[in-house]
Amino acid sequence: MAALQPTSLSKHPLSSGTPTIFGSKVQSGDFLPTQFRFWTSFRSNTGVKLKASAEPPALTWELKGDEQNGIMEMESGCDLFGKLKNGFLSFKSHKYMENLERYQALAKGQAPKFMVIACADSRVCPSTILGFEPGEAFMVRNVANMVPTYESGPSETNAALEFAVNSLEVENVFIIGHSCCGGIRALMSMQDKAESSFIRSWVTVGKNAKLSTKAAASNLSFDQQCTHCEKESINNSLLNLLTYPWIEEKVKKGMLSLHGGYYDFVNCTFEKWTLDYKGSIMNGKTRVVVKDRLFWC
Repeated sequence: MAALQPTSLSKHPLSSGTPTIFGSKVQSGDFLPTQFRFWTSFRSNTGVKLKASAEPPALTWELKGDEQNGIMEMESGCDLFGKLKNGFLSFKSHKYMENLERYQALAKGQAPKFMVIACADSRVCPSTILGFEPGEAFMVRNVANMVPTYESGPSETNAALEFAVNSLEVENVFIIGHSCCGGIRALMSMQDKAESSFIRSWVTVGKNAKLSTKAAASNLSFDQQCTHCEKESINNSLLNLLTYPWIEEKVKKGMLSLHGGYYDFVNCTFEKWTLDYKGSIMNGKTRVVVKDRLFWC
């Protein structure tokens, strides 16, 4: 993730005493301007009006009567919120208004068939990849799409699971992992005596996946081990789902199915599999047995 560069304050070359604000520096030594607006006002008796040079970026102070309005404008080729606005208006006209009856029904309640647990990575939106429409999947996204055990205590993920399984009564829980996962890479590179952090504490949920990866793929390169662990972690989370009594009870009765999925966004392929409950419990719930494996490419 690119770090946001701090802005710097300097004198505008054409306006003595008028400050100019620039964005992050580019390699040539010039400043890459970014668009930002800020308004402020305070009481003043002066009628002075001061305007900065028309050349962007510039800081404009306008004093009129008892008010002073300050506007800082830094222009770039991209207005981020303008893009979001256009996206929303396009959605409203082409999706919402054309399916008004459906959206009005959703306003009264939801009955999704899926509970999806996916990674927070910005590159792997499940709705975009798998075509989920509003109302079709209840989703929670976290670092590395992990599910902690029931014994681990409360978390956002198991709170969402409880609501989806017990209140919404979804029929499928779908854990979706992906290639080049930073959370899995952090897990695989984590040292036993490393300093404590939120990320370390969270990805430790997948420690069994790391151990089984090291045992099965120690002869592979680190990148290959990470790929192996990305899939192993999904299966580890599938087993963790069975530690929740109300999930296992529904799985046992055939009311709930547990699935794993893996999206390779480098090659744009998708693997899907389903946990075989009877086969898995025969292994003492220490190893996932899967069925109905599919590969989409």
